Amino acid sequence: MSSSLSTSDRQQQPTHTPVALIVFAWALVGIPLLYGLFRTVQTAITLFTG
Repeated sequence: MSSSLSTSDRQQQPTHTPVALIVFAWALVGIPLLYGLFRTVQTAITLFTG
């Protein structure tokens, strides 16, 4: 049986992602997420404590 993958596909090296790009991507998602969580907790406290 022959494989559908060519020789070059099986020998492909993994790429290196710069650390700065990873940090930027996490910040881009994490900061609004933390802000939304903070506002939700503030609203819930106000709702349950009167």
